Amino acid sequence: MTAAHGPLPVRIAGTSSPRPGRAVTTAEIAGRLTPKRDAARLEAVTGIASRQLVEDDTRPSELGAQALRLALERASMQPDELARIIFVGSGGGEMVLPATANLVAAALGLAGSCDCFDLNNGCMGFLTAFDIAARGIATGGGPVGIAVVEMTSKVITPADPRPYVVFGDGVAAAVITEDRNGGGMLGSWLRNDGVQLGNVRLPNPLFTGRPERIRFTAASDRMLEEALDAIRTGTEAVLAQAGLDLRDVAWILPDQPNGAMLDGLIAGLGFDRSRVVPVAHDLGSVGAAAIPISLDRLLRTRDVRPGHRILMVGVGAGISFGAILVEVGG
Repeated sequence: MTAAHGPLPVRIAGTSSPRPGRAVTTAEIAGRLTPKRDAARLEAVTGIASRQLVEDDTRPSELGAQALRLALERASMQPDELARIIFVGSGGGEMVLPATANLVAAALGLAGSCDCFDLNNGCMGFLTAFDIAARGIATGGGPVGIAVVEMTSKVITPADPRPYVVFGDGVAAAVITEDRNGGGMLGSWLRNDGVQLGNVRLPNPLFTGRPERIRFTAASDRMLEEALDAIRTGTEAVLAQAGLDLRDVAWILPDQPNGAMLDGLIAGLGFDRSRVVPVAHDLGSVGAAAIPISLDRLLRTRDVRPGHRILMVGVGAGISFGAILVEVGG
């Protein structure tokens, strides 16, 4: 996928990343394991001090509607101005049919004013949804609301410590609209390699007939090597598309499987740490929510100016990988 005919004139009109639950420290997580782990060492190894975990009765659609409502407020827009709602979640929503996006729309008071669908592409889900939104708007479609809800706490267990110590729950939203001030999506390079399949698995319980949990199928060093290669490839490809160099990019928002792996990515790929917005240290691994949460924090807390270019790049189960490059309009 490319922005083959020049920049697609879209802008990020509003974002949000509300906290989905209570903060749970790594010390508390360490105490739940059998045998118990040294909390300080566990935090050092993962680079995660805490994560947010939802309450048992929390519904993905409620979190998605909350996040999208806030993003719309920041965009100074009403829900009925949306032409499309995309719900992104690696584990799906609370229903298989209908799509959870329908429940998000209902919570926003929408009936028949836009289309809605769910999307799952692992940690790359937000970038895939962004690409769909940008192309739809560029070909005459209206504004798109993207709600990302990752509730991985529902599919991890202390009996399998590796996923349990890194995953947290994450929520984010973005409203994408037409840009009339020179900004837009400069490039989009997205790929999947189903032959490799990846090293993070969650089988469908409808087919296995039993409750399922997230499993890692490779050692941490292999997963870091895989992530480095994929993110390097995506970065180089999207910059080549746009005819730019990494020095031309103001902000870099990479996927963040955990704090230690983020450090490895920054060092291994030569990213300038001051241009990265970390989220893994206080949220853990939040799947497809990592990039839009860092995007929201970037736009709310950093000096983002017209002409600044933002590189969003990631890798996820699938293997899904790639990058999107956007430029902020005037």
